[in-house]
Amino acid sequence: MMRRTFLFFVGLAGAKFLNRAQFFPMVEGLTALAQAGLPSNPVIPPSIPSKPETVESPPTPNPGKPVEVTKKTLNGVSFYQTTIDLKDPEIFITIALANNASLANNGNISNGDESFAALVKRSKGAVVANGTFFSKDEEKRVMGNLVAGGKFLKYSRWENYGTTLGIKAGNQLEMITARQEGQPEWDQHWFSLTCGPRLLKQGKIWLAPQSEGFKDPHVLDVGGRTAIGFPASRDKLFLVTFLLALSLEQEAQLMQAIGCVEAMNLDGGASKALAHRGQILLPAGRLLTNVIVVYDTEHPAPAELKNSWQGFQQGERPVVPSF
Repeated sequence: MMRRTFLFFVGLAGAKFLNRAQFFPMVEGLTALAQAGLPSNPVIPPSIPSKPETVESPPTPNPGKPVEVTKKTLNGVSFYQTTIDLKDPEIFITIALANNASLANNGNISNGDESFAALVKRSKGAVVANGTFFSKDEEKRVMGNLVAGGKFLKYSRWENYGTTLGIKAGNQLEMITARQEGQPEWDQHWFSLTCGPRLLKQGKIWLAPQSEGFKDPHVLDVGGRTAIGFPASRDKLFLVTFLLALSLEQEAQLMQAIGCVEAMNLDGGASKALAHRGQILLPAGRLLTNVIVVYDTEHPAPAELKNSWQGFQQGERPVVPSF
C-alpha cells in the first residue's frame, strides 16, 4: 500500500514537470523497483553490536580422593586391601628408608634399621606398609634395586634377582622377572621396587621362586604375606596385607581372585606391617629398613616428590649412580 501511495505522488509530481515522453519511462522504472521489493534509496540499518565472546572458565582441578583401605575376606582369608588409584593426581607412591637415609643399605654403607612406628610418624603418609627384603646381618643390606621419586636409592648393574615392579612415564606399569625376561630399564622408572617371588604373569599363576634366586625357607614355606599387583586396566595398584599365614600358591590364587593380572610377593613374616592415616593396623615384629609410603589428598605428598613427578613427565630420568 505504501509503495502504491509513493508511486501516486511521484506521478503527480512528474506530470507537472515532465512531458509525456519523459514521464512514462520514469514511472515504469520506479514500478519495476517497487515490484522487485527493492527501495530506490536503500536505508542502511544501524550496526548491531556483536555479542561479547564467552570465555569458558578452566575446569576445576580434580581434588583427589583419600586412598581406600578396605578389610575383606575371600575364600576364608581376611586381608587389608589398599587401592592406589594412579589416575588420581594427588596420589603418589614412594619408598622411605630407615633413619631418613638418602641411600638404601648396601655392601658399602648402612644406615641401620628403625621401628615401624617411627617410620610412620616421620613419613606422614596416608598408607605405610613394609617393602622389600633385607639381610639379617649387621649391614641390613636391602635386596634388589630401588628407585623412588625419580632417584636411585640402590643400584647394581649386576642385579639379577627377583621381580621388579616399575612405574614409568605416564603411569605405565610393568612387572619384570630378571632371570626370565632380562633386566628392567631401571633408569626409565620413576618408582621401582624389586622383590618377589612373582605370583601372577599375564593373568595366570606363575611360581618359580628358585629360578628367581629365592632359597630362604621363610620365603618358600607358609608364612605371613604381603603382595602388590595390578589389574588388566593398569590404572591402579593393589597392595594387599594378608592376615593369615599362606603358601605362595595360596597367595597367588588370592591375588588372582582380587583381580590382578600381574602380582608379586613382598617382604613378610615379622616385617609385615600396615598403617592407615597414622594409625597402625598391623605392627611390625622387628625393626625395618624400608617401607612403601602412599600419599593422597588428605595426606599430601611433599613438594619435592610432586616436583620430581612433573620433571619425570618432561623427560628427566634417574642418573645411574657410580656406587
